[in-house]
Amino acid sequence: MSALADEIKQSKPFASKEEEVFLNIQRTAEVLGWTMNEILKPFELTRGQYNVLRILRGAGEDGIKCSEVSERLITKDSDITRLLDRLENRGLVSRERDEKDRRIVISRITDQGLEILEQLDEPASQGIKRILGHLGEDLLEQLNALLVLARANVK
Repeated sequence: MSALADEIKQSKPFASKEEEVFLNIQRTAEVLGWTMNEILKPFELTRGQYNVLRILRGAGEDGIKCSEVSERLITKDSDITRLLDRLENRGLVSRERDEKDRRIVISRITDQGLEILEQLDEPASQGIKRILGHLGEDLLEQLNALLVLARANVK
């Protein structure tokens, strides 16, 4: 019986090694997500909202179009407008129509959004190191390369 099967209390063998690895990746992403949820909870942010704030911080003062925010998300959200609405209502994001093309909406992180990210930078970094740091540099490089390869046929 595999470690995953034990963890999820599965008594039957997996249909294939591919299925086991697929489920193992999903389970790992979920477990790692729980850790990030705990870090974000005091700031009343979801992982998606945190991701958007980081994207907008990276975009700088010029901001970026909503469609570009959506393209850069780690976990895709079909309703980026609603996600941005919530952040804007909290004063963490601002949006305005492009002067040249009124159909385009530019999103920017506000000073308040930047302050929250500054407060989160250290706890997030430490949380990530706590859950993955035990692997060491070499295994992290290997895992990173394997995950990139795993996504290679999914475009």
